[in-house]
Amino acid sequence: MRAGVIVNPAARAGSARSVAPRVAGLLRDAGATVNVVSPADAEGTAEAVRRLAALSPDAIMLAGGDGTAGLALAELRGSNVPLGLIPTGTGNDLARTVGLHELDAEAAAAAVLRGRPRSLDLARATDAGGRQAFFATVLASGFDSRVNDRANRMRWPRGPLRYSVAILIEFLALRTVPFDIDLTRPDGTVHHVREDLLVAAVGNTRSYGGGIPICPDATPDDGLLDVTLVRSAGRLRLLALLRKVYAGTHTGEPEVSTYRVRSVTLRAPGVTGYADGEPMGLLPLRIDVQPAAVSVFSAAKPLR
Repeated sequence: MRAGVIVNPAARAGSARSVAPRVAGLLRDAGATVNVVSPADAEGTAEAVRRLAALSPDAIMLAGGDGTAGLALAELRGSNVPLGLIPTGTGNDLARTVGLHELDAEAAAAAVLRGRPRSLDLARATDAGGRQAFFATVLASGFDSRVNDRANRMRWPRGPLRYSVAILIEFLALRTVPFDIDLTRPDGTVHHVREDLLVAAVGNTRSYGGGIPICPDATPDDGLLDVTLVRSAGRLRLLALLRKVYAGTHTGEPEVSTYRVRSVTLRAPGVTGYADGEPMGLLPLRIDVQPAAVSVFSAAKPLR
C-alpha cells in the first residue's frame, strides 16, 4: 500500500501533530509506504492533495477537521483516490458519519488498512456570481450560521463544547430572518417557501457542530439532500426545541419542516451560509447534490 498523510497543523490547537505520526507509524508497521506532508495553509493543503493524488496512491489520509476534509474532497472529486480521515478538528462531523472518533489513531489507520472505501455524495453551493464551493456535511443559515460565525471567533472552550457555548450566547439575541426558498424534489417539481425562519439547514450528512443531528434522517450516499427549516418560536419553546434537536427528535414538531431534495436555493438578506464549519458566501446560494462524487474509508456500516 502507498499512502499520503496530510497534516493540518492548526487543527484542534495542533493535536494533529501528535496523532498523525502515530497513524503514519501504524501504516508503516503494516508494510505501507507513507509520505507525510504538513502544508502551511488551506491553499497549501489543496495543492498537497492534488500533488499526492497525481501519484495514484491507495489512500490519502487527512489529519484535520470538517473544513480541511471538505477542502480535500473537493480536490478529489471524480478521482479514484479514497480519503482516510484522522479526526483532529473541532466538530469532526464527517468522521462521525463514517464511524470514526476524534484523536483515535488506531481506528483511523485500521479503516484504511481494511481497504473498504465507500462512495459519498458531495453538495455544491453556487453563489450569485457563479462561484462554486463544495461541502460534505451540513450548510447552516440563520441562527445556526450566526452560531458558527461566533464559534469560529472563540478561542475557548475547545472542541464541540465551543458550539454549545456559542448557541447559548446567540440565543440571547434571538431573531428570525425572512427567507425565500425554492426546493426541487426528487421528481423535479419545485416547492416554494417564503416565511420568517430561525434556521434553514441543508444536510448531506445528519449532523453539524460536533454531533448536533439537525438533519437526523440524512445519509451521504442516497443522491439527495435533506433540508430542515425551523420557524419562529418563543425563547422558552425554543429551549425545549433545542433539547429535541440535540436528541434528533425535532422533526415532528410544529415549528419544523423537513424536505428531501435534489437541490435548494436559499435567499435571505445579510445571511452567510456556513458548511463544514467554513463560510460558503452570502445568500442567495443554490445547493445541489453531486452523487457518489468521492470515496472515503469508513468504519461504519451503514453510514450514519
